[in-house]
Amino acid sequence: MNFSKTQTLKEIAQIINCEFIGDAAFAIKGINEIHVVEKGDIVFVDHPKYYDKALNSAATTILINKKVDCPEGKALLISDDPFRDFNKITKHFNPFIASKVSISESAIIGEGTVIQPNVFVGNNVKIGKNCVIHPNVTIYDQTIIGNNVTIHANTVLGADAFYYKKRPEGYDKLISGGSVVIEDNVDLGASCTIDRGVSGNTTIKKGTKIDNQVHVGHDTIIGEKCLIASQTGIAGCVIIEDEVTIWGQVGTNSGITIGKGAIILGQTGVTKSVAGGKSYFGTPIEESREKLKQLAGLKRLLKEK
Repeated sequence: MNFSKTQTLKEIAQIINCEFIGDAAFAIKGINEIHVVEKGDIVFVDHPKYYDKALNSAATTILINKKVDCPEGKALLISDDPFRDFNKITKHFNPFIASKVSISESAIIGEGTVIQPNVFVGNNVKIGKNCVIHPNVTIYDQTIIGNNVTIHANTVLGADAFYYKKRPEGYDKLISGGSVVIEDNVDLGASCTIDRGVSGNTTIKKGTKIDNQVHVGHDTIIGEKCLIASQTGIAGCVIIEDEVTIWGQVGTNSGITIGKGAIILGQTGVTKSVAGGKSYFGTPIEESREKLKQLAGLKRLLKEK
């Protein structure tokens, strides 16, 4: 999530009321999670296991719960609760603004686009040309939709990421400050749910077609010309490369990559990253030919008994 203008280390420290290490005028451009950080970003870390990863990441400001040696060219924000303070920063720069109308006055809707009754379009949404948005679709704030996109009834774009920290009193949600980007010529079936990124974008690229009742988790990137069948659940931070086919009732782990041109057969559990250009089946996932051989062998053994 980029700020509308560059902030200083001192200004951010004042917002969250914490100590800092580094030049007070050190420039900060935004906040991001560890897997998408860039130069100028803040990243947070609250467990010693991940200190080195955060300190050595592309992020140039680290929101951390312990005083450590500051890497050269970087700055530290010292917080007793980085998770809480990361949320404070998100809320400060991207506050929730309630809508009072079905289609926000700040929304931009392209020529030839049809918006059916009972559609909700939030603040600062951009919809391209010649789209069809069917009844009861909900499009949350900041969502970007390209040209020639079809979205069927009851689909939701931009709900919060499913991301919680367990505390003694219950679960504390990491506030989502990212968005959803749908590129040109994408079709989304009925009752799909595409969660927005925590700090970046959940992206569905050009020409991809998604069936009914598919869930896409936060910060996931789906490539061009993919086919995804119904009742598939894709976790957060997944990368699906171009021209992947995923058949019905597939589920994935978070943080994995599915290579270009892979085919995932129905009811497979994608428990790890898989290479492109091959067909896969089963849980745990294996190449489909090998998995089917194993199942045939097991069937023979059972018959012999």
